[in-house]
Amino acid sequence: MVTKAWMRHLSAALVLPAAALALASPAPAAQPVPWQMNLQPAASPIMEMIHTFNNGMLIVMAVIVTFVLALLLWCIVRFNSRANPVPSRTTHNTLIEVAWTVLPILILVGIAVPSFSLLFAQHDPARAIAGYDPETDPPLTIKATGNQWFWSYEYPDNGALGFDSIMLSEDARAADPSAGPRLLAVDNELVVPTGRVVRMQVIGADVIHSFAMPAFGVKIDAVPGRLNETWFRVDREGMYYGQCSELCGRDHAFMPIAIRAVSPAAFEAWVTAAAADLEGAYQQLAATPADGNIVVAGE
Repeated sequence: MVTKAWMRHLSAALVLPAAALALASPAPAAQPVPWQMNLQPAASPIMEMIHTFNNGMLIVMAVIVTFVLALLLWCIVRFNSRANPVPSRTTHNTLIEVAWTVLPILILVGIAVPSFSLLFAQHDPARAIAGYDPETDPPLTIKATGNQWFWSYEYPDNGALGFDSIMLSEDARAADPSAGPRLLAVDNELVVPTGRVVRMQVIGADVIHSFAMPAFGVKIDAVPGRLNETWFRVDREGMYYGQCSELCGRDHAFMPIAIRAVSPAAFEAWVTAAAADLEGAYQQLAATPADGNIVVAGE
């Protein structure tokens, strides 16, 4: 995409400093760290576009702030009472008025072009994935229902497969040290294949919830009576964590989202096994080698 190429060049100046910062961090780059300023590492094409757009906007804002600061300093030095004892009585300057009207318009138009491109791509995978054709590579449909306070998942493309995903208690985590992070680990993770577009349908069963997975660049409201839809494609195997991002009641803070991305072959094996024995399918999946990537999301 032309817009993506433009934004990639625009953000090139930030690549080396960001890489040096990541290498200097003592914690894994895929996890939030204290005083972290950057976004989570991208695990999907949409999140890569968000990273590029964010870096581009940072450059634009830095240029504007530097320019305004230079103007302020120039005015302080050039027009203070000591350097300019006789104040200017100028009340009108056509050139300046045209400039401070036209330049912001051009800046906003320049921001709007990649912004709308990103918004459109969040609704159409063909805009974010070069050569993607839903006719030859149909997406995998998954339905997520937000409940107080857990998520229910259904795989309509895979028969009647469906289950609830509830946060593990501290006692359950203590019994299994490998269960996952505190307040984010769940009993049944949402399993998706890597390299395949997932059509995510989201709805609420009681109040408004929000399905958010920062590493994928996904955040969509779960509204009762309304089926919202978004998409993502995970490019790296591993565990990814998010949370409900809409205040939904007493236990809003205890409604995590856990997604395990596995290879297409491992996903097909899990789907087949889960239809008959969900717990056994997860045990079989846990024994499958993966790259061990873990991405933890804050609320």
